[in-house]
Amino acid sequence: MKSLSNFTDQQLIHAFQSGESAALEVLINRHKDKIYTSIYLLVKDKYLAEDIFQDVFIRVIDTVRGGRYNEEGKFLPWALRIAHNLCVDHFRKVKRTPTIRNSEDNDIFEVLNFSEEGADRSMMKKQSHDRVRLMLDQLPADQREVIVLRHFADMSFKEIATMTNCSINTALGRMRYGLINLRKMMEEKQIAL
Repeated sequence: MKSLSNFTDQQLIHAFQSGESAALEVLINRHKDKIYTSIYLLVKDKYLAEDIFQDVFIRVIDTVRGGRYNEEGKFLPWALRIAHNLCVDHFRKVKRTPTIRNSEDNDIFEVLNFSEEGADRSMMKKQSHDRVRLMLDQLPADQREVIVLRHFADMSFKEIATMTNCSINTALGRMRYGLINLRKMMEEKQIAL
């Protein structure tokens, strides 16, 4: 698996199609944090996010094994699109919109890996992340979604526009208004990060 870690996503997909099952493990480990975090920020439920995350990779495996993977696109945006569509499908199925919950047991930052640091620094970082998460939860869903996809999933505005079925200008506008709203919340509550 050491040699596989230097492969590009495309090379890993070809290796997996050629029967090298370890290539898929490298690919999943490379992108799991971004995909899981994007799902979690949309569904706001740890267990549901884990289920959808598994479904994403079942679809990825089926598509790659079936030879239907389109090599023109990048792997991560493609996998994030599958994740986004599965989240939308879930909400359509239960006929409800995402609810805003501020539960302490559901912290998206559990999935982010931070290096070991002092307890005081770690606590300050957790408090800052909690504040950001709470403020994100108060944004309209379309603004929150664009911010999450841009900052947590590192997607371009073109990729976000394609994923959310809107124009690039609309995605940019949602980002702009989302950031404006976050700044207003910070000023009103005198929050410093």
